Amino acid sequence: MDIKRIKQILSSSADIEVHYNGASVWIDQLNEDGQTATVHLRGPLEERTTVEISELKEV
Repeated sequence: MDIKRIKQILSSSADIEVHYNGASVWIDQLNEDGQTATVHLRGPLEERTTVEISELKEV
């Protein structure tokens, strides 16, 4: 996924499904380095993880 699309998803009110390693995640923020984003799994666990944006896939 690219920076432009992540910014669109973050500013959208729609529920846009994004996967990381096959798991459905919420994007919390695009990090300042422009290469990573902070995400957490959809569901009751809210453990946040920093991932490479290139590894995020829109479903």
